[in-house]
Amino acid sequence: MTVFIASLFLPKTVYFNLPDAPPKTSAKVHRPSNHGAPKRAPLNTRPSLFAPLPATTPPLTPTEDDSAVEDVLFLNDEGLPVNASKDEEFKAPADKPSPSWGGRAFQPTSRAASPPPASILDHEKTFEKAKELGRQGVAQPSMSRSDSHDRVFANANWRIVNADQGNGGLRNAAEAAARDGHDGEFTWVGTLGMPTDALGGTQQKNDIRDRLATEFNMLSVFCKDKDFDGHYLHFCKQILWPVFHYQIPDNPKSKAYEDHSWQFYVNVNQAFADTIVQNWKRGDTIWIHDYHLLLLPGMIRKKLPEAKIGLFLHVAFPSSEVFRCLAMRKQLLEGMLGANLIGFQINEYTRHFLQTCSRLLSVETTNQGIQIEDRFVDVTNAAIGIDPVNLNLHRQDPEVMKWVNIMKDRYKDKKIIVARDKLDVLRGVRQKLLAYELFLKKNPSWRDKIVLIQVALPTSEQSGLDAAVGDIVARINSTWANLAYQPVVYLKQDIPYSQYLALLTIADALMITSQREGMNLTSHEFVVCQDGAHCDRKHGSLILSEFTGTSSLFGGQELSVNPWSYRQCSEAINQAIEMPDEERKSRWSALREVVSNQTGSHWFTTFLSQLDQSYEVHYRQDQISIPRLNLNRLAKQYTESERRLFLLDFEGTLISNETMRDKVPASPQRTLSVLNDLAFDNRNTIFVMSARRTAELERLFRLVPNLGLIAENGCFIKYPSKNIWTEFADKEKVLLWKQSVRSILQYYLERTPGSEIEDRSCSIIFHFRNAEDFAMAERQASDWTAHINESCEDQHVHATQLEDSVVVESFDWTKDTAASHVYEQIQTNAKSNSEDSPPDFLMVVGDGREDEKVFRWANKLQESGDVKEAITVTLSSRNTEATSTLTQGISGVLVTLQKLASLS
Repeated sequence: MTVFIASLFLPKTVYFNLPDAPPKTSAKVHRPSNHGAPKRAPLNTRPSLFAPLPATTPPLTPTEDDSAVEDVLFLNDEGLPVNASKDEEFKAPADKPSPSWGGRAFQPTSRAASPPPASILDHEKTFEKAKELGRQGVAQPSMSRSDSHDRVFANANWRIVNADQGNGGLRNAAEAAARDGHDGEFTWVGTLGMPTDALGGTQQKNDIRDRLATEFNMLSVFCKDKDFDGHYLHFCKQILWPVFHYQIPDNPKSKAYEDHSWQFYVNVNQAFADTIVQNWKRGDTIWIHDYHLLLLPGMIRKKLPEAKIGLFLHVAFPSSEVFRCLAMRKQLLEGMLGANLIGFQINEYTRHFLQTCSRLLSVETTNQGIQIEDRFVDVTNAAIGIDPVNLNLHRQDPEVMKWVNIMKDRYKDKKIIVARDKLDVLRGVRQKLLAYELFLKKNPSWRDKIVLIQVALPTSEQSGLDAAVGDIVARINSTWANLAYQPVVYLKQDIPYSQYLALLTIADALMITSQREGMNLTSHEFVVCQDGAHCDRKHGSLILSEFTGTSSLFGGQELSVNPWSYRQCSEAINQAIEMPDEERKSRWSALREVVSNQTGSHWFTTFLSQLDQSYEVHYRQDQISIPRLNLNRLAKQYTESERRLFLLDFEGTLISNETMRDKVPASPQRTLSVLNDLAFDNRNTIFVMSARRTAELERLFRLVPNLGLIAENGCFIKYPSKNIWTEFADKEKVLLWKQSVRSILQYYLERTPGSEIEDRSCSIIFHFRNAEDFAMAERQASDWTAHINESCEDQHVHATQLEDSVVVESFDWTKDTAASHVYEQIQTNAKSNSEDSPPDFLMVVGDGREDEKVFRWANKLQESGDVKEAITVTLSSRNTEATSTLTQGISGVLVTLQKLASLS
């Protein structure tokens, strides 16, 4: 079966050979020129940190007699040569940033117009202002694009090449999994990473789509330029990316396009959904990646209810207080919940997502996932890793060794701290430099002996950060530099992959001070490069921000820092370079073990395996898959059994919930009659499970003497023919957590007129059915539910929001623990009494969420062979652990029990 890997960018893209491009031959283009002047440097020699120092003589002015560009090389928007051969292996850091969209000379230019105004109402004002400027003779900027531009690309020769944008970590993980023997067939789904309106209605577009599909197993998603521009450059980059990294979009720059770009975000997600739905076959797997496609799971679920869908978020997920700032927060969450399994990098992001869903959607959450109306969505965390095997192959490249030797000679007798970051606010470059400056001030003995090499990748973000960082670098160098020493080597551009690997190999420490980051794979690559295989410098220290997802994986073996604490960062630098060799080796060995185990291939196969398991469980528990209770088969099982145990839920199963809403509910006469008839057979043991207090149950069932009772969802048990209750809850623990919970609920009680708190022996119930403003109370209920779950998790307490109340109870004593105790007690009695025997027939009937654990417990007893026949029946319409359903409700339960009683 096929695994569809949906990511915004495909691993391949298209480069066009334009008519005015230099010819393929390497012959020179002869023009009138001064032949005595030196030639311009070849195109592929670019500025480098580590090249031999240039002569001090200023270079000569270039002449027009230049060598032609070879056709086999293109330049990306960073000025790097890109090999256009489709067989060339993709080589780049795992977290290499994506270049700008629509900015390459050998790809079409975007047809997207200028960004819309902040409000639709301002559009007319903008138009009037433009006309007024025109009357005043002020020239307006014109589009550089023309129809002839489109015609050029519609007829130009083209080739498919490795893309230099997209999720490099995902791409490496998929390739590693395939190499390691994963037998699945992968089909990538994504865009070409370039504007495509110029190809609309042309044969070029069809040819590109067909070749990618047939030769590379890739499905191209073609969307309008304006849709992609609004989706990627506006909504993703200016709204979602800041929020996911705790940057609240409260400035005009990000708010300006929100209303408009949301529709573009929807359009792009819909284009992906249409492509996948068109190609999906039963049994296929759909794996969706990252924040660009959060609506996609829900869109596919509407079209393909039976599809197996996984979603993995590669970035951080913020707390609910931050996420709720998004205007489209509910739509995004509901779109994500279309998946069967949702994955995050670390447990912190998983917890944030569960809390956010609980607060904003008022859904029931557990540590395993989220219960929605008709199914359960599993939530997990699995950290992505790198491919050490492929990385080690690249390290053997002679070019890497050349740069290692150059750097060893250049920085002989000096400690080297290496850093490579995007030049944006989140990467903490400014904080890092300030901490390094503080280190040099506090440790004069290390001046002239340590160098910070900072590679800063330029971004399209317009801010004052560039100037601020430049000022700090200039200040540090002007303070402590001399003719033979420069404390900071700052390069505002990316470097070739060979130099990048050489940097990681030669470094004494890698310093990462991100303010917030999902998973920093540069740290993983650094650990691999520090094995000493290609350099005598080895076992370098890792200085890592505690706000990266990677920090939670390394078990304290890294030097964890708060990037806002300059003192702590400067002390970490000192600790890193003065650390004894034995400690460095010990820390590095522990880090290397983590990196070796948490590989990209392991992450890839593990997530798909979890998705398969989740889907199988969902399919098995889906109401459509659960058969109706077969009464004839049940009667046969009943009559052939020797000892029977019935565990029957009370509210909603033996009596309606509406009846139980009364403070003093009437005794259910029909139910009592049926239970009396069933209990008349001494081979039957019957227990009624309820959330009610002990006194209430005694009053309701006083006319059924041979009946066992379980009160307050498992905290109390009363055995048949006994007058005493056995309490299982620890009173001291209950009193302790009640004090914590009551103070929280009291706060909300004062702010919710008409609500009340019911204090039971082992639980507390906050009723807001009679609240003066029920709608407000219902919205607030999700807040105090999340508040209790976050504050009292260590006390083993869980709050659940119901239709008109919030129930707070311990999960140490539940219906399934009580059922297990009852079963063990009956077994013990059977062993001491030769005339008695353990149950060989077990029937559990219920309708609520708390009954699911009892169903699961009973099914396991049958699977293990402890019970010959275990019948689990649900009256609920949602997914369930039960093996059968009763669609007739309470009446059907009573009729079934009455029929069994008549067979005795």
